[in-house]
Amino acid sequence: PAPPVYNKVNPADTPVLTLAITSKTMLLPKLNDLVDTRMAQKISQISGVGMVSIAGGQRQAVRIKVNPEALAANSLNLSDVRTLIGASNVNQPKGNFDGPTRVSMLDANDQLKSPEEYANLILAYKDGAPLRLKDVAEIVDGAENERLAAWANRSQAVLLNIQRQPGANVIEVVDRIKALLPSITENLPAGLDVVVLTDRTQTIRASVTDVQHELLIAIILVVLVTFLFLRRFSATIIPSIAVPLSLVGTFGVMYLAGFSVNNLTLMAMTIATGFVVDDAIVMLENISRHIEEGETPLQAALKGAKQIGFTLISLTLSLIAVLIPLLFMADVVGRLFREFAITLAVAILISLVVSLTLTPMMCARLLKREPKEEEQSRFYRASGAWIDWLIDIYAGGLRWVLRHQPLTLLAALATLALTVLLYIVVPKGFFPVQDTGVIQGISEAPQSVSFAAMSQRQQALADIILKDPAVVSLSSYIGVDGDNATLNSGRLLINLKPHSERDLTASEVIQRLQPEVDKLSDIRLFMQPVQDLTIEDRVSRTQYQFSMSSPDAELLTLWSERLVEALGKRSELTDVASDLQDKGLQVYLNIDRDAASRVGVTVANITDALYDAFGQRQISTIYTQASQYRVVLQAASGSELGPAALEQIHVKTTDGAQVKLSSLARVEQRQAQLAIAHLGQFPAVMMSFNLAPGVALGKAVQVIEQVEQDIGMPIGVQTQFQGAAEAFQASLSSTLLLILAAVVTMYIVLGVLYESYIHPITILSTLPSAAVGALLALLISGNDLGMIAIIGIILLIGIVKKNAIMMIDFALDAERNRGVAPETAIYEAALLRFRPILMTTLAALFGAIPLMLASGSGAELRQPLGLVMVGGLLVSQVLTLFTTPVIYLYFDRLGRRWSRRPADPDRLERADA
Repeated sequence: PAPPVYNKVNPADTPVLTLAITSKTMLLPKLNDLVDTRMAQKISQISGVGMVSIAGGQRQAVRIKVNPEALAANSLNLSDVRTLIGASNVNQPKGNFDGPTRVSMLDANDQLKSPEEYANLILAYKDGAPLRLKDVAEIVDGAENERLAAWANRSQAVLLNIQRQPGANVIEVVDRIKALLPSITENLPAGLDVVVLTDRTQTIRASVTDVQHELLIAIILVVLVTFLFLRRFSATIIPSIAVPLSLVGTFGVMYLAGFSVNNLTLMAMTIATGFVVDDAIVMLENISRHIEEGETPLQAALKGAKQIGFTLISLTLSLIAVLIPLLFMADVVGRLFREFAITLAVAILISLVVSLTLTPMMCARLLKREPKEEEQSRFYRASGAWIDWLIDIYAGGLRWVLRHQPLTLLAALATLALTVLLYIVVPKGFFPVQDTGVIQGISEAPQSVSFAAMSQRQQALADIILKDPAVVSLSSYIGVDGDNATLNSGRLLINLKPHSERDLTASEVIQRLQPEVDKLSDIRLFMQPVQDLTIEDRVSRTQYQFSMSSPDAELLTLWSERLVEALGKRSELTDVASDLQDKGLQVYLNIDRDAASRVGVTVANITDALYDAFGQRQISTIYTQASQYRVVLQAASGSELGPAALEQIHVKTTDGAQVKLSSLARVEQRQAQLAIAHLGQFPAVMMSFNLAPGVALGKAVQVIEQVEQDIGMPIGVQTQFQGAAEAFQASLSSTLLLILAAVVTMYIVLGVLYESYIHPITILSTLPSAAVGALLALLISGNDLGMIAIIGIILLIGIVKKNAIMMIDFALDAERNRGVAPETAIYEAALLRFRPILMTTLAALFGAIPLMLASGSGAELRQPLGLVMVGGLLVSQVLTLFTTPVIYLYFDRLGRRWSRRPADPDRLERADA
């Protein structure tokens, strides 16, 4: 009934704020008009607001409900009414009178603006008496489209859905709207209730607050670890100062780069907390060692900084190197993690500058010689004894390992094989399902359902959902609009209580609700949690989609039904459905063209009569200063009588006589398509599915591909995953390349720093142990290997090689400058660097623990990162302390054999290096 409207929107972008406007005294069309002309217009002018849409609103209109039989009795039909309205309600310029001294505009009462004015229009004169429109029709102040409805909980309402502009800060936008609301509502008539039904920023604020708390906890844990090893407050302050300086500096760069404080950047900050103290700890520990050997703090600071400076640069640059591939990731995933990678890299780079400049200066000023034994506190002596005990245990284990090098090398190779095995076994996913406190529901009834029946069933769904103890409110609407393509579908947005007030996650609430709503007959409800991170290109019934397309529509219909049936039998999938809508009821008029032609009735006359009677035809427009309203024509009892109403419709012959439409056409009942979808200009069917509890997306993708083969899908039907499932498939192929790119980048950086081909391989040999720990942590905790976990593994690549770098740097220095044998050099280096290795690893470990133990809003996004970091650091810490010295010696022997081959002197020097 309405002309087409074109909007450029993100179909997967859910409203940031939903307002429900209700009134017990005002009719819904008038309420809708008030919301549209006053509230929506004001809110749409707020900075950052994108689209403001009204759901379930019935736009005000004048409806003319004509009695076709009364018209026919007066030798008139619906086309006469349409012609009369079009000629009686006119809005066009009329000119002006431009005199010698003044000008006058010309106007007339050519517009009709109220139902009463339309009711008094004269259709014809019968026996000298006027036949007015009100004599053959009911003229009411009604709705433009009566087949739209919305509810807030159980009350009929007008819903105002507000979306932000792309790139706008969601919290700032919502704050501006809420600040303006009081001034808007105070100018509204009494008896109107405006309620914030859904506020997406509540969970976003809670999530950001939780991450801030985790960041604070991480800082405290890292400082405590530092104090445990350094045992003095003055020494603890020195590396601890790197944390606020690095984070504040990072915030400054974020501001200049236009980044916002969000979940991803705060996650980067939390992880960085464990990294930024590493360089300062290594610097401090080396200077402290020189002080313990009897040098003055100033001499120790100068000597220690010079000795360890190159090592710190190697550590930092190699860690930043692994982040470089993240910056070049394509598609949506790359854009998501670009801020994460840059934020983390900046924090690490600032910490390097602090450790090379401020840390030595503070060491020279604040560090003192080690106190005499009688001056030492009980804690100082106990912690020192504990550290010495750990070093003794490690020394004994290291001696055993160096005596059994082949066995240790075999264990390192087994670790590499175990990494490959675990990668194959661990479930693959994409992004974890978040609990944002909001559930989106799409209802679907039989394709022949009427608006009245759909309304009853939609309200029955709402009644069941509102009884759930975890639900606080919901909004619901039905009718064909920008979201619903057909009359048999509806939308619900279910708002849950805050995390602290409920025991179940959003997914668990869905599992509890589903059996209850399934008890309703003739309607089905598909539910999924609303996500903060989503890359869908359409709003679907479920989280994942799979498309089928073919030039042959009949072939497509046949095989889509077979695929839905086959997938519905698989236990790994739930809520399997398709958007194929080809079973709608159709009343088909088979026009007898010969009979119509004999009486001078054209096919156009017949279709006009049908449209006038049953199409809610908009035949005129009323213009006001604030808006414009339609005049809608219809047969009075057309909707209620159904096909029997066709008996009342008459068409005019060429001689002016009225003939019944039923005498010119035969009525048939058929099935019809309610909607036709296209993909790439071909007819398409979109399949949708959810995952059964405990099933990973990777497994579901395998199941669908297998079922597709089992049923023998013909080559004429093209299939493809869409949205998150499609991005997941792409990520599977790019994940190994991404990890390989990080490894290669780090190898190149290390090769340049060490001027060697061999020693970077020794350093990189630590990576399999970290991967084993990360994958085991995911497997034990029941988490998927998704994009967040992949980012964690890439970070581990940069972290765990620190142990090897610190050992190898000191071993090479001992070999070159003191002429020590390789076995002795690596043994001394391992023991000498054991304390800083333990300190830096524990600092990174405790920086990740708050993420691993995260709870509350958005915790699902942070936990995999923390799990991977903690698992990888624990396993790699234990293994690399023993495997790295053995691998170093193996590659050292390999390098010496290579260097003894005939070559020029320059090549020999490079090999020795």
